[in-house]
Amino acid sequence: MKRGVAAALAAAAVAYPFLVYATLDRVSAAWLALPLALLWLARALTARATQPGDRLLPAVALVFCLILAVSDSQSWLRWYPVLVNALMLAIFGMSLRGPQPVVERLARLRHPALPPEGVRYTRNVTRAWCVFFALNGSVAAALAVWGPWSWWVAYNGCVSYVLMGLMAAGEWLLRPAMAKAA
Repeated sequence: MKRGVAAALAAAAVAYPFLVYATLDRVSAAWLALPLALLWLARALTARATQPGDRLLPAVALVFCLILAVSDSQSWLRWYPVLVNALMLAIFGMSLRGPQPVVERLARLRHPALPPEGVRYTRNVTRAWCVFFALNGSVAAALAVWGPWSWWVAYNGCVSYVLMGLMAAGEWLLRPAMAKAA
């Protein structure tokens, strides 16, 4: 169930800008907040609470959905991508304080006996993702404040995911060279 909720949240994040744009002036912002709130509630209820933020992050998202529903304001709709980037930054950043950063945990799924060089590398990749989410969230925030809806949709619905894919692909291509250098 947990994987299904995570997949639904990921799909919602991708579809969100297009859904918002398609329903502008047709559907109340409060109605868009409802499915998001239900997904985040499901995430909170299925979280194991073994990692930092497993309960706090869904709670923050639920508060955002409540604010969106109560305000019923189109301008608040623009801030969901900022929230998602802030939550990702928090997850990756908090993991740096623990014994295994996010990227190391993912790497150990494939290579359980990760050497010390791999541990250092995955920690640095986690830091790089933190920088990415901070910059991506900043652009999303700037567009939320100053950008026209078309730019907001283009960036948050397409450009940010292309950049994310380029970052992941770049790391994947760089990894073998980093392993040889270590």
